[in-house]
Amino acid sequence: MSAVEDVATQAAAVEAVPKRAMTLGTGTSLVVLTLLLVVPLFVKNFIIFQMTMLLIYGVAVLALNILTGGSGQFSLGQSAFYAIGAYTSAILMEQYDVNYALTLPVAGLVCFGAGFLFGQPALRLSGVYLALATFALATAMPQLLKLGYFEKWTGGVQGLVVTKPDAPFGLHMSQDVWLYYFTLVITVAIYVFSVNLLRSRSGRAFMAIRDNEIAASAMGVNVALYKTLAFGVSAGITGVAGGLGAIAVQFVAPDSYTIQFAIALFLGMVVGGVGWLPGSFIGSAFIIFVPNIAENISKGLSGAVFGVLLFLVIFLLPHGARQIAIVGQQLLARLRR
Repeated sequence: MSAVEDVATQAAAVEAVPKRAMTLGTGTSLVVLTLLLVVPLFVKNFIIFQMTMLLIYGVAVLALNILTGGSGQFSLGQSAFYAIGAYTSAILMEQYDVNYALTLPVAGLVCFGAGFLFGQPALRLSGVYLALATFALATAMPQLLKLGYFEKWTGGVQGLVVTKPDAPFGLHMSQDVWLYYFTLVITVAIYVFSVNLLRSRSGRAFMAIRDNEIAASAMGVNVALYKTLAFGVSAGITGVAGGLGAIAVQFVAPDSYTIQFAIALFLGMVVGGVGWLPGSFIGSAFIIFVPNIAENISKGLSGAVFGVLLFLVIFLLPHGARQIAIVGQQLLARLRR
C-alpha cells in the first residue's frame, strides 16, 4: 500500500466514527454525570456559575452539531435562535409573570417554528451559500431587536433585566446552585433526546442526506422535509439554551447576541469534534475558559494568544476532541488484550 493510500485509509477510519458511536459509553457517561453532580458541592458560586454557562453553551453547540454533524448543513446563525429563545423567556417572565421553567418549552417551540420556516427558503442553498444566508440572519438579529416597534417588549437597546429564581420547596441552597442543578437536568434530558434522535429513523435520514443527498433521495428519503426538520430541531434546542442563558445571566440585550457569538458556537463544535455529541461540551469549555487563559497570559495581546492556542488545537487535533477519544478507546482495547 502506498503512503497516500495509507493516509486516506486512516482518514476514512476517523470520519466513520460518528456513524457508529456519537456518544460516550454507559460507564463513562455515569462517571461524568457523577462528577457533575458532586463538584458543585465543593466549589464557590462563581465556579458554579461558570459550570452552568458551560452546560448552557454546550446545549447550544450540541444543537449546532445535530444540524451540521447530523445532516451536513452549515450554519453561522445559531446566535439568532439563541437570542429569540432568550428574549422569549425574558419577556414571559418579566412582563407576563410566567414561571421560568414553563418559559423554556415555549422558547423551544417558538425557535423550532422559526428554524423550520427559515429552513424552507434555505433548501435552495447548500455549503458556503447556506453559511452566508445564516450569517446574514445572525448579523440582522441584533438590529431587529433594537427596532422601536418591538421596544415595549424587548426593552430596545437597554434590554431586559431578568430575575434569578430561588430554590423551590424551601430547599436550603443558593440561587446559583439551584440553577446549576436545574440546568443539568435540562441538559441531560436534551442530550438523551439528541442521542436517541440520531439513532432513530429520522437520524439515519439526516446522516444519509449528510453523506450523499442524491443517493438519500433515490432511496426514498424526503430530503426537503428532513433538512427543514433538522433546522427546526436545532433551532428549538438552541432556543431552550437561550432561555436558560437569560435566566442564568439575568439580563438580555441585543448586543449580547452578535455574529461573534455565533462564530464562537461554531468554533466550539469544531474543537469538540463535528458529529461527536460529547465534544459539544468540550467545545463549550474551550470557548468559555481559553479566552480567560489567553487574557491571563497577555492582557494586551489576548486575541493573538487565543488565535495561537486555537491554531495549535486545530493543527494537533484536526478532528477535534473526538480524536483524543478515539486514541483512548484504542489504548483501552489494547490493554484488554
